[in-house]
Amino acid sequence: AMAIMVHANIDLDAVRSGYTKAVDDKNLCSEMIQDLKSMQNNNVCLAYLGGYQTIWANHVFNPFSKMKTFNEGKKNIERAVNNDLKNPEIRLVRLSVQKNAPAFLGYRNDIEKDESFIRKNINAINNLVLLKMANELLKQ
Repeated sequence: AMAIMVHANIDLDAVRSGYTKAVDDKNLCSEMIQDLKSMQNNNVCLAYLGGYQTIWANHVFNPFSKMKTFNEGKKNIERAVNNDLKNPEIRLVRLSVQKNAPAFLGYRNDIEKDESFIRKNINAINNLVLLKMANELLKQ
């Protein structure tokens, strides 16, 4: 591990920029999950925890573990969305997972709803990493 994060103030920018890299970086993905587990009382962190867990499913070979970690991630994302329905960043995380999840997992029923929510609220997103993610997801 490079820098040891202070759990009390997790670096959200690192979480955000790591999110797109985690698919190709197993260690980063694992580290982020560990860090975010201690921050579950924050809904944005909870959403990212879920997002990273669904990505972790790509790094795991055992089909049972794949399913288990994906479902855990999905549950965390849904909890975050329900806790904070008006947060575009949380919706972005859900959209990114639903757009990239294999169809057989059956987790794609909010794509249109989240897309239109993000389009309406894109002006509220003032972070460049997030804006880039939003624009890429809306293009897909």
